[in-house]
Amino acid sequence: MRRGFHLLARFKSVRGAIVFSFGIIAVLSLVIFLLFSLNYTEQTVISNSRDYTLQLVEQVNGDIDSYITYMENIAQMVIGNKDLTDYLFGKEGYREAGERLQSQFETVMDSRSDILNLAAFADNGRYILNRGEDPVNPYANMEEMEWYQTTMAAGGNQVITPSHVQNIVDKTYSWVVTLSKALRNPETGELEGVFFVDLNYSSINTLCEDIELGNKGYLFIVDRNGKIIYHPKQQLLYSGVKNEEIDQVLATGTGSFLTEGENKQLYSIFKSAKTGWSVVGVSSVAEFMKNRTEIQLTYMLIAAGIIVFSMLLALWLSGEITKPVKDLEKSMKEVQKGNFRPVNASMEGNNEIASLGRSFGIMTEKIGQLMDENVREQRAKRKSELKALQAQINPHFLYNTLDSIIWMAESGKNQEVVKMTSALSKLLRQSIGNEDEIVTIRKEMEYTSNYLAIQKMRYRDQLEYIIDVDEEILDQEIVKLVIQPLVENAIYHGIKYVEGKGMLIILGSMRGGKVVLSIQDNGPGMDQETLKHILEKKEAPAGKAKKSGHVGVYNVHNRIQLYYGKEYGLSYESAPGMGTCVYITIPATEKGGGADEKQP
Repeated sequence: MRRGFHLLARFKSVRGAIVFSFGIIAVLSLVIFLLFSLNYTEQTVISNSRDYTLQLVEQVNGDIDSYITYMENIAQMVIGNKDLTDYLFGKEGYREAGERLQSQFETVMDSRSDILNLAAFADNGRYILNRGEDPVNPYANMEEMEWYQTTMAAGGNQVITPSHVQNIVDKTYSWVVTLSKALRNPETGELEGVFFVDLNYSSINTLCEDIELGNKGYLFIVDRNGKIIYHPKQQLLYSGVKNEEIDQVLATGTGSFLTEGENKQLYSIFKSAKTGWSVVGVSSVAEFMKNRTEIQLTYMLIAAGIIVFSMLLALWLSGEITKPVKDLEKSMKEVQKGNFRPVNASMEGNNEIASLGRSFGIMTEKIGQLMDENVREQRAKRKSELKALQAQINPHFLYNTLDSIIWMAESGKNQEVVKMTSALSKLLRQSIGNEDEIVTIRKEMEYTSNYLAIQKMRYRDQLEYIIDVDEEILDQEIVKLVIQPLVENAIYHGIKYVEGKGMLIILGSMRGGKVVLSIQDNGPGMDQETLKHILEKKEAPAGKAKKSGHVGVYNVHNRIQLYYGKEYGLSYESAPGMGTCVYITIPATEKGGGADEKQP
């Protein structure tokens, strides 16, 4: 920013500065415009290509679904023929059933050239294959074939397996997609045979090859398990020379994604609800942007024209601006430095610039007054908030203490009455009579000791406490009424629920130039969820008074941070059954004699 002002100051006239500024703004704006335009153009082209490719793969998916549906109907027709089970599992008349079944097989194969094999095999050795003329491969063990195992595991459901080499016919090895179903013996109720149709792989190949996705684009098909059904470069894929983003394809479902790297590719996927297959179109992003250079050149010519127009406009505007602009600029620089009064914005004339200058002077003076007033109000508000927070004392504690004094007086325990009354008097004198916001840790510990003395007399053998604060920090200063509310919280929410004697330990020392006080109890502790929200402000239910446990911790933490800063305050450690320990961290001061350096 400063360099920009020095550069503008080198110009001998405001006009030159304005022209230069207009030029910089125009160039920066146009650079941003070019970047956004090119990015928008690329995103638009990719979006259009994505939509187009998705339409194509959806079309191919529809064709394949129709194709598979037709084959399923053929399979259902054959399987529904009673001659099939009579021939495979019957004992009488199965030969006649086989002749009729063979005739049906021939009719089906004559009507569909894309059916390579149509067959049914039973575990008892009976089978029917194609037209009855093809010999079975004596070396082929059908039970070891993956498609057969998948079919038998399907429990009688129809199965479509990925592309594979079928060698069931002797001396024939063809790429096929198999549609199969296990056959149940009606007499035993067991799966003792299989019917299958081998679809010629070239039929699916033809459906996919008819789709054009540019010079480098192509389609491939995977099943729901990620196995390749069809790929135009299947051999390269199996040999590991080429890889596809199969995992991301399966994770995407129906949709699209872009690959990373130098040669970006757009994958557009449509998943069939019928077969579970995903038809994937792969397009090269580089092909989408073949005309990018021409688009860039067009944008740059437009940008150059806009720059020339902007400079001419700047020359004209700068001629209309006169000396009052410099006066206004000087006034603004004063305000920029934080000097709101006095501001030299008095200008002669009745034009808009002169009026603006006068209004600017009035405005800056008013802002200065409001800022001063705001500072005074904030200081007063902060002081009031601190006093209000420091004035808190639990009325139930006073009630219970006075009740205890009355009870001891009625029981003739005059010595205990004197001790408790004396401790209460000191407690009230320090909390109410002392208006200082800041006290020494020594005074704060005296106040806490009086409070604990009263509580020990009230709770008798249920409460013990230890106070061990290093001498070097006793003269350090601390916000008034910090330790006692935390001790009260530890008693009422911790020690009160201990079976047997409760123990409270108050420690204090100097750590790394900071004063650290800790209050530890052997109460039931807190779970992590309660501990997580312990320092948050909690509103009491409507119509109920706020308890110390609701507001005490938050108020103490808030007071410390108001006075010392956000890096200081309270921190808790606790676990169920392990008690609770709260740490108070404040900065050390030279006045206390224990700090390594002066703290804020």
